[in-house]
Amino acid sequence: MRSLLTHLECGRCETSHDFRKPHRVCTECGGPLLARYRITPGAVSIQTVMSRRPGQHRLPELSPVQGAEMPTLGEGATPLLKAHGLAVDLDLPNLLIKDEAQNPTGSFKARGMALATARARELGIGRVCLPSAGNAGAAAAAYGALHGLDVHVYVPESTPKPIQGEVVAMGANVVTVDGSIANAGAALKPVAESNGWFPLSTLKEPYRIEGKKVMGYELFYDLGRLPDVILYPTGGGTGLIGMWKAFDEMERLGWIGPERPRMVVVQTTGCAPIVKAFKRKEWDGATPIKNPKKTAAFGLRVPGALGDFLMLRCLRDSRGTAIAIDEIDLLDGAKAMAQKLGIQCSAEGGACVAAARQLRSKGWIDRNDITVIFNTGHALNYGE
Repeated sequence: MRSLLTHLECGRCETSHDFRKPHRVCTECGGPLLARYRITPGAVSIQTVMSRRPGQHRLPELSPVQGAEMPTLGEGATPLLKAHGLAVDLDLPNLLIKDEAQNPTGSFKARGMALATARARELGIGRVCLPSAGNAGAAAAAYGALHGLDVHVYVPESTPKPIQGEVVAMGANVVTVDGSIANAGAALKPVAESNGWFPLSTLKEPYRIEGKKVMGYELFYDLGRLPDVILYPTGGGTGLIGMWKAFDEMERLGWIGPERPRMVVVQTTGCAPIVKAFKRKEWDGATPIKNPKKTAAFGLRVPGALGDFLMLRCLRDSRGTAIAIDEIDLLDGAKAMAQKLGIQCSAEGGACVAAARQLRSKGWIDRNDITVIFNTGHALNYGE
């Protein structure tokens, strides 16, 4: 079960890069790099995959990790739950919740960091860093500890104290910065360059997306088909782009045809660069938000993203949409998930509940659509 990885390809200009060497972004245009595999119909059968043990590493042929085995904390194989009372409340009888809070460190960030840190170790990288709104930093600390890496995390001062404490407890170094994740990234950059730290920032290395794409595969494993609608809380957008990549790989494997879910980007009214660009049909990229407002949904306070054009392409090609949710509605959405389902979801998950409610009321989501809401983290991560 060897990896079929052949090269890295720029998502913008398609320039090829050698996967056997450490890379960040495209050397030609600075675009995000995507892992490409030798995929042919029948290269891996769905029957073979389904016979394997569930988890993040169920499809090693389409994973970038070259080693025969990889240490794990048990990431992946999160449940796809029937929404029951929430489904009645939203008038969406086929509503499902993909509960990523059940990953190690309590969020979907475990998926990407599991792959990024494993590849860093394989490539001989010993010191890594990243700016984080919170959960990515915790995941980097956990998987850095697993792989014996020296981890440095720069976070906005508003990052919840429990997350900062979690990062420190697992041996990583934390620096707080005034402002948003963009300010944290700006503060980190010169320090990283002077110390030779390798950045694991969103889409500024090729492998976090390979962990996140597994969420798309798992939807197919659980449903035997793809859903009609996916609502995804979107900051840097790695998971959205990753799932879209997974669907393309599935088609090339011969598992599915050209059908795709309608993808929905969910952001906050105080920081909605993708929503604004989508409404203007600006497919080549989004204008960063200059002064993003603070929000309970820390992961959505991302003023600009390197992969913005890939997100917009995904929305356009899937006939999807983008929606901004205000603070009251996203908190009400989180409350509804807790009281109707017993899931203490993140504020980001609550934003998706509010988005589903609004899109159903407008008729954009049909009552009978198989609709998946991503809850990307646990509320306890955010407690003070």
